[in-house]
Amino acid sequence: MADRRQVLRMGAVAAAAPALAGTVAAPALAHGPQHREPEIFGHRGASGYRPEHTLASYELAARMGADYMEPDLVSTKDHVLVCRHEPEIGGTTDVATRPEFAARKKTVLLDGVSVTGWFTEDFTLAELKTLRAIERLPAVRQENTLYDGLFTVPTFQEVLDLRTRLSKELGRDIGVIPETKHPTYFRRLGLDLETPLVRTLRKNRLDRRGTKVWIQSFEAANLKVLHQQYGVQVNLVFLTSATGSPFNDTKTYAQYLTPAGLKELSSYVDGVGPDKSQVIPRNADATLGTPTTLVRDAHAAGLKVIPYTFRAENQFLPADYRVGTDPNAYGRAIDEQITFLKTGVDGLFTDQPDIGVLSRTLAG
Repeated sequence: MADRRQVLRMGAVAAAAPALAGTVAAPALAHGPQHREPEIFGHRGASGYRPEHTLASYELAARMGADYMEPDLVSTKDHVLVCRHEPEIGGTTDVATRPEFAARKKTVLLDGVSVTGWFTEDFTLAELKTLRAIERLPAVRQENTLYDGLFTVPTFQEVLDLRTRLSKELGRDIGVIPETKHPTYFRRLGLDLETPLVRTLRKNRLDRRGTKVWIQSFEAANLKVLHQQYGVQVNLVFLTSATGSPFNDTKTYAQYLTPAGLKELSSYVDGVGPDKSQVIPRNADATLGTPTTLVRDAHAAGLKVIPYTFRAENQFLPADYRVGTDPNAYGRAIDEQITFLKTGVDGLFTDQPDIGVLSRTLAG
């Protein structure tokens, strides 16, 4: 198994290289100059090292060299955007241990799936701020549990404030790539995500071409609304799953990723964020297979390709990139990411941004 401290040291050197050379890379924007190298997106921050969607996780991602911090956005009862992977917060906060909120546990139909727990739309921002974040995968990332209870649930505005501070301190423009989570669900609750998202970006003077901001969503209809009704100027990226369809959509993700589907997408988005198996699928024995034509087809349509999610632990790696039998030990994550980078992708989402930065350096 690769020693984690060694990986961190190597990643820190790679992250520092641009600053030492006195260069700042241009953002990867469809409306501006093309970026010369793939970009690293800190998936939920540096969620491999800190509880996800906390300011500590986002900050660590930036300090490790990530080009972008990725906050997932959901709404509070008082219509404030906060950063959680899902509206259900039982697995990412200590709400289950808080007797004052016990009665708020409920079951809802979330995009057609029955989910039981505590939901952000039942809490005001002030109430959410009394909760503390916990590690979502404690059995996998036991070291992250050291930070349980230390961090609050951040607002989207707090992430943008962090971006401003770190950009000044680090001497480079830190990007943000918010994802609207379950936009149809929240719209039906009278808590649409688009209005506060666009308002916040414009308040911070970020809804302009040339800014390092993307908006991402698994719902094509959500992105159409942002493009057509709100007229956002920042880049949009359509996320896709390896199977199924966007919620309440007659078209499958696979259909969206055909050459014809990509051409249609290019009329209102700037990139696609596929499951990494849609770039390089796995064989029947779970080893890494042969690349598909997705990168070539998307580029032909003028779209960037940013696959997700790259993680270092064996259980998330192809069988031929695992080391040893411990599912939670680190495998050959650097080699896997280099393999994907060589397909021509424009970036990647990773839980360990230092590994992503190092892999990009080694991939040349």
